[in-house]
Amino acid sequence: MDNLGVVFLSEVVGTAILVLLGCGVVANVALAKTKGFGGGFLMVTIGWGLAVFAGVIVAYNSGAHLNPAVTLGLVASGATEFGSGVPVTFLSVLVYIAAEMLGAILGAVVVWLAYKQHFDAEPDAGSKLAAFSTGPAIRSYGWNLATEIIGTFVLVFVVIAFGGGRQGEAGGLAALGALPVAL
Repeated sequence: MDNLGVVFLSEVVGTAILVLLGCGVVANVALAKTKGFGGGFLMVTIGWGLAVFAGVIVAYNSGAHLNPAVTLGLVASGATEFGSGVPVTFLSVLVYIAAEMLGAILGAVVVWLAYKQHFDAEPDAGSKLAAFSTGPAIRSYGWNLATEIIGTFVLVFVVIAFGGGRQGEAGGLAALGALPVAL
């Protein structure tokens, strides 16, 4: 049970860091009157990449899933153990997912608080929404869903290919496991 406590704390903090930095950079670029306003897509993508990298480093002790899709992908792949020796059980899956959800909420709340005055001053609802979600340039529900499924599959596939959330296995390029996920 001690391992599940470490998992919970690692996933909460790692996911909160991920969301804080990732959504924070988008808020900085999208909201008027910020120093980074209009910084562009490149700033957002580099910021999100570094946010993922930081979240993975912070949540190393739990295997750094940071996303329920990764946790469920590992379960679907037939993994018998998560990072740090935690066996795959219904309880451990619930702990991972609850921690990831709580961390995401905490990170988003901190971004909202940090940029509260900017959110209040921003007249464009779309710019406010952009800090916390993405929207398609062309709205087509079927194709938009397909791209989300493809993107999620690639994310989960890369995580599993680079060690599947296992800790301490630095064979080959596994030491750089967080880098391709971030990029």
